[in-house]
Amino acid sequence: MLTIFLDILHVFVCCFLMLVVLLQQGKGGGMGAAFGGGAAQQVFGGRGAGNLLTRATATCATIFMLTSISLAWMSSSGDRDLKARVVLEQRKGKGNEGTKIKSAKPKPTAAPSEGAPPADTAPAEHAPPQ
Repeated sequence: MLTIFLDILHVFVCCFLMLVVLLQQGKGGGMGAAFGGGAAQQVFGGRGAGNLLTRATATCATIFMLTSISLAWMSSSGDRDLKARVVLEQRKGKGNEGTKIKSAKPKPTAAPSEGAPPADTAPAEHAPPQ
């Protein structure tokens, strides 16, 4: 429920942030002012802290960063839960489908009868010549 709310809030803040940034008026001068043509005075000049759009941009950027971090943390917490569940399943003995397990030789279940030759040896008449 919280994830859905944060997703919706995040998308709304993204759209509003784009709108607010595009509505702002340029600081003037274009690229010429960026290369030393008095750009420092235009950015930090007598305008003060800025108008409503500048404050809205800062607020939206802060909310955007907070929702981004919280959504990333919530997403990774799901991965941690999944990893913990996998480790728990492996400890229980499940989850070995992809691993090779060495099987021991099967032991004979019953002793051979008295008249029959042992199962491991061949009869003498069928033994290969040496």
